[in-house]
Amino acid sequence: MNTGLVASAPRPLPSTGRTPTRAATAPDPYADSNAPRWLKFLWRTLSARHVFVLLGVLLLPFVATPFLTYQVAAQSLIFGLIALSLSFLAGYGGMVSLAQMSVAGMAGYAVAVLGVSGTATSLGWAWWVVVPAALLIAVICSTLIGWLSVRTDGIYTIMITLAIGVAFYYLVLQNYTVFNGFQGFQKVYPPEVLGLNWRDPLPFYFLSLLCAMSGYLFIQWLVRTPFGIALQGTRDNARRMASLGFNVTAHRVAAYAVSGLLAGVGGVLLVWYNGLITPGSVGTGWLINVLVIAVLGGMKHPIGAFLGAIVFILLQTFAIDVIDRERFNLVIGGVFLAIVLFSPDGLLGLWTTLRSRFGPNQALTSTPVRRQP
Repeated sequence: MNTGLVASAPRPLPSTGRTPTRAATAPDPYADSNAPRWLKFLWRTLSARHVFVLLGVLLLPFVATPFLTYQVAAQSLIFGLIALSLSFLAGYGGMVSLAQMSVAGMAGYAVAVLGVSGTATSLGWAWWVVVPAALLIAVICSTLIGWLSVRTDGIYTIMITLAIGVAFYYLVLQNYTVFNGFQGFQKVYPPEVLGLNWRDPLPFYFLSLLCAMSGYLFIQWLVRTPFGIALQGTRDNARRMASLGFNVTAHRVAAYAVSGLLAGVGGVLLVWYNGLITPGSVGTGWLINVLVIAVLGGMKHPIGAFLGAIVFILLQTFAIDVIDRERFNLVIGGVFLAIVLFSPDGLLGLWTTLRSRFGPNQALTSTPVRRQP
């Protein structure tokens, strides 16, 4: 793949009569040093907000109840990781896929089929063989889905990925030899490693947090690489990128492979979290729910996937105490409709709008400078 970058001459800015303001940035102490690349990346990526959030998520299980730690926080991290795979495709590649939950389900079923469960059809392989095999299956399947769908655009891509997701649902529902039909697999628990039961709330929360942070930092790094910049170029103008010598199809298929890795990790964690996997885990409802989570948080930044997952899980956990369980989809639909109408960029877009209107720098940026006669 051609990864060269073409620089264009900057256009002169029109005079507006206002004094431009520059955001105060700290000097980069590693700019001219021989420090490792990962240290330079962390310095340029992490800010005071990241440190504050990191301290919050590290201290959460020690101040919250096991219910909040396991049922809310850990579940939000898992679905945020799966939604991150969709946000990466849609936000940076311009491709909306409804098959991300299916890819996660493929990894989950691989763990159940190849590993140990309460079903006799499981092969009983060791976890350190099962987990890499499940992730490899997820990446291969996601790559094949991308190979089929990247040649289309818009609504056709959505319909193809939705058809693949529905086909996988009926496959696991009707196949009893491999997938055990509608009963699925029960007692699919995480292994005991280093003397810890990873299904306990505290160890499992930190395992989910480690995977979610790794996925977030990986995407933050990837979109700054030549591949990530070229992928964003194909999102904005695929024909122009092709004329510059970039292989648009290869970049898009590679993006599907990356999203398959993220969704596969989320699928492994999800089957360990539930302790089971059934066709209902990859049904049409969950295909749509992952899209709702990504849109709620905002697709223009990787953190939006986790923000949308927190809102979704909180509503799913506590809304049933206020309304009937059967009307939960009505609540989710109402919140989704409100976000789309008032903030198309999700909750992150709403926060950005509020900061621009009521932030401390608003008075400085909106005050015109008097011109001397």
